[in-house]
Amino acid sequence: MRLPHLAAALAAAAILSPALAQQPPAPVQSSARAYLGFDRDLYPGDAALPELHKLFSFTGYWLTNPPRETKNTWLGKREILARAGFGFLVLANGRLDTELTHASKLRKSAAALGRADAATAIAAAMHEGFPSGTILFLDQEEGGRLLPEQAEYLLAWTEAVAQSAFLPGVYASGQPVPDGRGPNGKPITITTIQDIRARVAAGHLHPITFWVIQDACPPAPGCVLQPPPPGLSGSLDATAWQFAQSPQRKSWTRACARTYSPDGNCDTPAPSHLDVDLTSATTPDPSHGR
Repeated sequence: MRLPHLAAALAAAAILSPALAQQPPAPVQSSARAYLGFDRDLYPGDAALPELHKLFSFTGYWLTNPPRETKNTWLGKREILARAGFGFLVLANGRLDTELTHASKLRKSAAALGRADAATAIAAAMHEGFPSGTILFLDQEEGGRLLPEQAEYLLAWTEAVAQSAFLPGVYASGQPVPDGRGPNGKPITITTIQDIRARVAAGHLHPITFWVIQDACPPAPGCVLQPPPPGLSGSLDATAWQFAQSPQRKSWTRACARTYSPDGNCDTPAPSHLDVDLTSATTPDPSHGR
C-alpha cells in the first residue's frame, strides 16, 4: 500500500534505532496495548510462516489484487495462516481518483463503483472463509481531504459492507497536510482520517474502523520490532497503525532513516529477509478474522 508524497513538510527529530535486519527477534507482544503485524503485496510463502510468527501476531490479507499487481497470491491462504497462529487485517484495493474521474466520463457514478467493489470484497471474504463480523478495510491510497468523487466512492463502499455480514473499515492517511486557512487567517491542516470521520458524522453513517498510515518520524519510530501503541499515531481511536513502509518514503523518514535497510526497505531478519510494511494494533487479530 502506497500513499503518494504529500506536499507538507514536517520538522522531525527522533532517536535513531538499529536497522530491523540487525535486530534480534523481539516478543510479539510488547505491551497489553500493542501487537505487531506485517503486510505486503505478495504472499511470503508457506515455509516462511513459522519464522514470521516468532515476530508477528497478525498479517494483512488481500481480498483483491493489491495495487499495481495483476494477481492476488493471498487467496486460499487463510486457513494456513490461521493454523500458523496469525490474526488478520483483511483489506481490499480501492480506486484512485483518476479511475473515478474516467468512470464519470463513461456515465458511471462513483457510488455505483463503490457498491460494486464492496460486493466483490464481500464475496471474496465469504469465499475465503472469514467469519461474520470480520472487519474489511478499504485501501484508500491517496491522502489529504477527499475529493467529492472519492468521498462518494468510499462511503458507498463502507455503507454496502455495513449492510452485509461484515463490518466496514478504512486504511487511510493520518499525516497532516495543508488545508487552507481558518477563520483567523492562520494555515490549517487536515488528515484523511479526520475528513472521513467528519463525513460519517455529518451523514449519520455506519461507524468505520480505522487503520491509519503515518510513517513520518516522529511520531513513527521507523522500522523497529517494538510496536508503538496505535494511540500515539495522532489519529484518535485508531485500531491499527502502519508505522513503517517498504520502501521507505525518504522525505518523511529522514529522522529514522538508519532503522531501515541500506536498500531503503523495512526487512525482516534472517532467514526470511522479506521487505514488509509494519503495523501495530490494539489486538492480535485486528479484523477479528479468525
